[in-house]
Amino acid sequence: MIGQVPPPAKGGRPLPPTRAEAEHVEQVRKQVDRLCWTGILLGLAFTMTNVQQFAAADSPPWSLVWLAAWLLDPMVSLVLLAILRAEQVTARYGIRTGGWVRAAKWFTLAATYVMNTWAAYAAGEADSVVLHSVPPLVVFVAAEAVTDLRDKLSEAVRTAFTNAAVDSPDNAPDDHERPARPARVKRRTSFEEYLERARSAWSPDVTVSPSWIREVTGCSRGLSSRLAAALASEVNEGGDPR
Repeated sequence: MIGQVPPPAKGGRPLPPTRAEAEHVEQVRKQVDRLCWTGILLGLAFTMTNVQQFAAADSPPWSLVWLAAWLLDPMVSLVLLAILRAEQVTARYGIRTGGWVRAAKWFTLAATYVMNTWAAYAAGEADSVVLHSVPPLVVFVAAEAVTDLRDKLSEAVRTAFTNAAVDSPDNAPDDHERPARPARVKRRTSFEEYLERARSAWSPDVTVSPSWIREVTGCSRGLSSRLAAALASEVNEGGDPR
């Protein structure tokens, strides 16, 4: 069940997640991502007719102006979807986009809203204003939420899988196989420790890349991009990060 919390162990502390629970978190992350994108696509599809009518005005059906008006909404929507998808990927690796990216996103969102509700405002019909405002506003909110939701759920997936692999009772040996002394759990290497390894291995003739980072630090593929970006930033700013 979604949102189910593992039962508490002795002392009131919750049991570490099992691998099955970690996989369940991954499934929820994929479901949330698909539902958000489906909602955004449906909202943009709803606005297409109103934007076409706004652009075509009183042009006769099937005239060149009437046909060209159908291109306006897809043009704006495709740019918006490209920006949202790029933001989703960059946020996953902790890379911030610039001001022009946010300006382009909000401009396309605002343009969609204005073109979708202009006729309703001009006619002074409150119910029509509400009807045509809901889909663009849903897209506005979802556009901001989808990136943050994916980032947080991806973090939850990584944490769940790590805890399940290290601490899960399902992975513990049987009593007759258990060693006399408790096994020592290996501490997870932090981001700063990986970055310090990369700093120590760097030399002026080295081109910083995710593959080089993985080779010298032994970190995961997902973390290597963030480490490469951080080290490259230090090299560009100070020359020698050590």
